Formats: sequence, structure tokens, C-alpha cells
Amino acid sequence: MKITLVRHTSLDIAPHICYGQSDVDVSAKFDDELQLLQKKLAKLTFDAVYSSPLLRCHKLAQALCVDASFGVATNDIKLDARLKELHFGDWELNPWDAIPRETFDVWANDYANLAPPNGETFSQLHARAKDFVADVGSHSQGKHILVVTHGGLIRALIAEVLQMPLKGLFRIAIDYASITHISFEHAVPKVGFVNR
Repeated sequence: MKITLVRHTSLDIAPHICYGQSDVDVSAKFDDELQLLQKKLAKLTFDAVYSSPLLRCHKLAQALCVDASFGVATNDIKLDARLKELHFGDWELNPWDAIPRETFDVWANDYANLAPPNGETFSQLHARAKDFVADVGSHSQGKHILVVTHGGLIRALIAEVLQMPLKGLFRIAIDYASITHISFEHAVPKVGFVNR
């Protein structure tokens, strides 16, 4: 099974705002970013398309599937809540610098095990990501799957296939509209990055 992970395009939100699972729309640059992404994916066809149900991902998945050569129709996109971004709880839609520094530092030093107030830990996101891959993998051997999702979810899957600790994952840059390829051959996962 091959999985192509696409991060959503840039967003209509001020910089330095914590947005996690908040349903933020795409920016005015959406059409330009979509065209660049379509060029990156031009030679690929997919057996199935999965998307986070959040607007920024679902809108991108629909726009990609409008092209008939893509292999999947827009009404065949499967929305899956396991593909959502990390839930930042009470921090959602607040400026990062509005979070008390001491509180933020404690969380940042152990985000794998600590959650923002009323949010989730990165370990919980990691578990969702693993569950999604195990579920899809159970009926998609030999297929190529497109997944439109978020930076945190992509990092979690990279950590899983490379057996990396969850701490320090945010140092891995996952650009807007970037592509990450993961393939499972003979039960050995392989990862490839395309951040053009």
C-alpha cells in the first residue's frame, strides 16, 4: 500500500494564532497553491481519497478530485475524524503569546504526554493516526491512497514509520500544500518527502 499525504494549503487566519481543530478556511492564495499542488500530483492516480473533515482539508480534497484523471470523484471522498489536527482545547484561536509562558513551556517539554486544557496529547493524535493506517491497510493492500490532512498528523505518521520519539517532531517542517509519500512494502514502511 502507498499513502500520499498532502497538507492543506495556507489559511485565512492571522499568524501566530493557535488553530488546531478550529474550522479555519483557506486563504486567498488557495487557487494558486492548488495549481502548484496539481502539478506535483499530475502523474499520480489514486484508488481512494481520505480527508480530514475540517474545511481546509475537505475543500482541498474536493478541488483535487474535480480533475477526472485523478481517479476518484468528489462524492467518493471519505471524511475521517481521525485525520484531524491536534486539539489544543482552551488554547484554540488564541495567540500563542497569550498563553502564559510557564504553562506553554511545561506543555512544550512533554507534549507527547501533556494536553492543553481540554485538549489532547500528541500521543493521542499519534494513536489516531496509527489506527487510521491499520484500518485502511486492512483493505487497501496494493493500492495507492491519497490523504489530505494536517501537519501534526503527518508528523505523527512519520514518527511511526521511522520509529522516532514523539518529542522533537515539530522541528520537522511540513509546508502548506506539501507532499509526503509513505509506502508499505513487505510490511516495511518507507517514507519519502516532497516539499517543493
